[in-house]
Amino acid sequence: MAKEKQEKELETGIKADASVDVAVKQKEKNTVSETTQTFNASKLIKEFENSQLKKELPEIYVGDTVKVGVKITEGNKERVQPYEGVVIAKRHGGINQTITVRRIFQGIGVERVFMLHSPQVASLKVERRGKVRRAKLFYLRDRVGKATRVKQRFDR
Repeated sequence: MAKEKQEKELETGIKADASVDVAVKQKEKNTVSETTQTFNASKLIKEFENSQLKKELPEIYVGDTVKVGVKITEGNKERVQPYEGVVIAKRHGGINQTITVRRIFQGIGVERVFMLHSPQVASLKVERRGKVRRAKLFYLRDRVGKATRVKQRFDR
């Protein structure tokens, strides 16, 4: 009888060890699935951003004169207001890409930053190409009158 008792205790110990091993394996699986879930979350974000990108945007360079159609809501009506000026800066990339457009309105320089992939930007048209040798045209802020003109480029 003592021998049978020892064998039963040994079997229960082995079963307990086996259940501990199973629990450890399940924890390992959980940690692996958590890391793949974070990877999947970043993948989902990338896919969503790619779906929000506008497909038909013209090639815009610094120095170009562009006409941006901006959606404006007044009450319950929505209209598109054109904003024409010179692109003096381009920043960022992907869905966060922005351009800074400068124009002279009633003798005062007005700059506006547009997110290219925003739903507020209804249309974007390049009126003329500019020939510049800088990435940012902030020096145009200091110039007045005809000095603010940018040479036209014909090869693009």
